[in-house]
Amino acid sequence: MVKINEYLESGALESYVLGSASKAEIEELLSLKSKHPQVEEALAILEADLECIAEHMAITPPPNTWLKIEASMNELVERPRMEYLIGDEPVESSRPKSRSGKSEQFIEVEGESGHMRIHKIWRWIFAAVFVLGKIFLAFAIYYYLENKHTQEEIQQLKIELRSMRQ
Repeated sequence: MVKINEYLESGALESYVLGSASKAEIEELLSLKSKHPQVEEALAILEADLECIAEHMAITPPPNTWLKIEASMNELVERPRMEYLIGDEPVESSRPKSRSGKSEQFIEVEGESGHMRIHKIWRWIFAAVFVLGKIFLAFAIYYYLENKHTQEEIQQLKIELRSMRQ
C-alpha cells in the first residue's frame, strides 16, 4: 500500500496525462491501473482537474471561424480538380493546386529576367546611403590619421620634457 502511495506522488500520473511518459512508464501505469483501484481513481481525478484547467484557460475563437472553415471545406469537396492531358479528356487530379490553378508540385526557380526590379525611390535611398557611407569613411580615416599624428607629437613632447629635466 505504501508503494502505491509513493507511485501516486512520484509524478508518473501527471507525465502520463500530459503525454510525456515513456513506453515503459505507460506500460507500468496501465498494469498498476488494472491491479489497483487507487491508481485508476487518482488518474480519473487528475484527468478531470486537467480538463477543468483547460476549460478555464480556453480562448474562444472569433464567431465566424467555424463558418469560414466549413465554407473552405465545402469548396474543396464541391470542386473536383481536373487536369488536361494533351489530346485526352479531363482527368481528376489528386495533386494540390494553388489559387492560380498551377500545380504546386513544381516551384519556379528562375523568372523571365535575372534582374530584380525595385521602386525608383529605393534607388535614390540606396545611392544616398552609399554616398553617406563614403563620407563617413573619409572622416574616420581623417580623424584616425589626426589622432595618430597627435599621439606622435605627444610622444615627442614627453621626450623633450624628460631631456629638459635631466
